[in-house]
Amino acid sequence: MRHIVASTIMLSSMLFPVVANASTSADDATAPTPNLRVSTGVIAPSLIGSLALQLPEGLSQSFVPMDTPVGLSFTVDSNGQPQDVKVVKPSNPYLDARIVDAVQKAHFRPGTVDNTPIPIEMNLTVNIAR
Repeated sequence: MRHIVASTIMLSSMLFPVVANASTSADDATAPTPNLRVSTGVIAPSLIGSLALQLPEGLSQSFVPMDTPVGLSFTVDSNGQPQDVKVVKPSNPYLDARIVDAVQKAHFRPGTVDNTPIPIEMNLTVNIAR
């Protein structure tokens, strides 16, 4: 019996600090607030200006297909420069090479996360029109 009384007295003193901490209200104005990370979101890269595709004069109209899409895949780096430009949906090897050259010379506004520029992979469809 003495062991039960002694252990009860010892355990009760250990529980008092826990009860005191548990009684603190979360609505208390002095309670610390957790640090929350607020994101401004992801903003995709955007083309500054337009693509300038130069074709030689005297090129046959039949050589340039009308309304033909060319699909490209590339990465816009944190400086807004396209890297690793690849044709994923070809049209004509001659035109595809000219379009890749034009995209490599283009400048983009870099994509951002929380207002920090980051490299972002992009897919671009260029429609060829006369």
